[in-house]
Amino acid sequence: MKKSASVIVFFILLLSCSSSNNTIQDETIENQFTEWLIPINEIRDGGPGKDGIPSIDNPKFVDASSATFLDPNDLVVGIFRDGVARAYPHIVLDWHEVVNDELNGSFFTLNYCPLTGTAFAWESESNNQRSTFGVSGLLYNANLIMYDRNTDSNWSQLGLECVNGELIRDTPKLYGVVETDWNTWRTLYPNTQVLSTDTGFSRNYGVSPYGDYATNNDRFIFRPEIINTALPNKQRIYAIIDDDKSKVYQFLDFENGNVIKDRFNEKNYLIVGNGSLITGFELKASQSNLDFEFERNITTATLFKDNEGNTWSVFGEALSGPRIGETLTPVTSVISYWFAIAAFYPNPEIYN
Repeated sequence: MKKSASVIVFFILLLSCSSSNNTIQDETIENQFTEWLIPINEIRDGGPGKDGIPSIDNPKFVDASSATFLDPNDLVVGIFRDGVARAYPHIVLDWHEVVNDELNGSFFTLNYCPLTGTAFAWESESNNQRSTFGVSGLLYNANLIMYDRNTDSNWSQLGLECVNGELIRDTPKLYGVVETDWNTWRTLYPNTQVLSTDTGFSRNYGVSPYGDYATNNDRFIFRPEIINTALPNKQRIYAIIDDDKSKVYQFLDFENGNVIKDRFNEKNYLIVGNGSLITGFELKASQSNLDFEFERNITTATLFKDNEGNTWSVFGEALSGPRIGETLTPVTSVISYWFAIAAFYPNPEIYN
């Protein structure tokens, strides 16, 4: 597949602004608010400019059998709400970063930062009104800063907070997502819808605009302010985020399927996963005495079970057993490159 002109231009833009000294310029900030919750001298101008990386505002979906553009190992971000499963492939998100979507009357923004490997979904609302979000063109610790189209306020993706503008200090309402490979997701949810490459934009989907960035541990396009050498920079980890603290779990802890009950920041957690996905929940008092065990059932979307005979999905819903219909409390968490969590939540605890 030949690289299009848009790919070449994108690479030129990235290379021209890869210096860690390339801070924002006055003309980049379009709202009238000068207060920032993050150090303004550490904010970088990403190069393409505001909306230079275009959000997908009218997403189209295909069924799993039609998603022939995906390989089994391609990573996707999955969401499941009201009985509907959707997958958002990295190969599309790499080029757009923000998808403004709607599912059964729920409007949300699926956002992904390819430079930090982080994905969230949050309610598309700002100033108590429905809104959409776009890519601001700014970065903090190599991570995406979005803006909302109602107030032009700037939002730090990994900081999970509005950091500048009319809505400064507001926090988003998160929806649960799971990041895993396409083969695992379509096995769990065979009726899933898949974000199509028919986006209305001419992009070379399947060819990363960042080259070997994801696999080159020492390569940074925008270097974060903090480098923690406890783990390799680009190692993908699962991180629980609680206020300004984080605890990190490695995929090797779950390689053959595992369940970990843990305590962090005075809360009880359940973390479940295998070599392709990790998910976590906060345990209520009535759930803390349950004994959980990993059990992946490809015919029922089951990921784990407990000693009462309940089976649970990847999103923490009891699929069968005496607690059927009960849902475990999702935690604020994310799959991320190690360096990004260590930069935003310094000295994170690593599960040992």
